[in-house]
Amino acid sequence: MPEVVFLNSHDGTSAYQLRVGIFRVVCTNGLIVSMGSFPSFRVAHRGDIVDEVVASALDISERFGVLASEVERMEQRLLAKDEQIAFAERALAVRFAEPLGTGIQPAQLLTCRRVDDLGNDLWSVLNKVQENLMRGGLSRFATSGRRTRTRRITSIREDVRINSGLWDLAEEMLKA
Repeated sequence: MPEVVFLNSHDGTSAYQLRVGIFRVVCTNGLIVSMGSFPSFRVAHRGDIVDEVVASALDISERFGVLASEVERMEQRLLAKDEQIAFAERALAVRFAEPLGTGIQPAQLLTCRRVDDLGNDLWSVLNKVQENLMRGGLSRFATSGRRTRTRRITSIREDVRINSGLWDLAEEMLKA
């Protein structure tokens, strides 16, 4: 389900930011679409801004049809196993600065946590990878040799960065 994502700082030092997102009731995950694909709007915390925020939200909502078309294209694009692994490898690099040192195997990101994400289409693969990166809990060996688990993403800034990066990867796969 398309949504307008409204980001704001806790202290009013940064502008309001409105972006396109997708909310899946099945997982209660929010996937934020890349700014390269869909525009975002910034509204400064100055003066009477309500009209500008509402206009920006309406502008974003007019693009929901285009977003739905992109999701349909992803659902139609089947990925071979090697393409899925390549997507997961690149996704690790979105999440971690040093993906090789994480102790996580790309195939772990392809583990299905929900029956709704079964499938080899790009949309299903994107959702499996996103769920595993964002929710954490992936088993790995730390540099000390101890078995640990990845942490859940709780930072809004990291959430937006990772989700936008994953969307960009998915769009690149559509072009390939």
